[in-house]
Amino acid sequence: MTAARRARPERTCVGCRQRAPANELLRFVAVGDGDPFRLRPDPDRRLPGRGAHVHPDPACLALACKRRAFGRALRKVGVADTGELAEHIHASTITPDHPTGRVSQQQGRTTDMSTR
Repeated sequence: MTAARRARPERTCVGCRQRAPANELLRFVAVGDGDPFRLRPDPDRRLPGRGAHVHPDPACLALACKRRAFGRALRKVGVADTGELAEHIHASTITPDHPTGRVSQQQGRTTDMSTR
């Protein structure tokens, strides 16, 4: 007999625009009506309001900031204060075995520095 497979919900990262299972992305919501509005991480997916998703990776956060994707994703007008969201993402990338505490973006890559 074949077991029925349940579909996993997928969401789109506002930074890199890649689709991924919802459990691999970090949900965040907008808090406050002022300008700037604050972005609050919602790892438990329980906060009220319209949410959006981003990979828990500083590169995706930077790309979302560059693209100004937060206002469109959350249907808000104004500038987004990403401080709390950035702290959460940077804290999640800290590893105890890395000397600086953070995973390098260049980790695992090699560059040929020859002058040939």
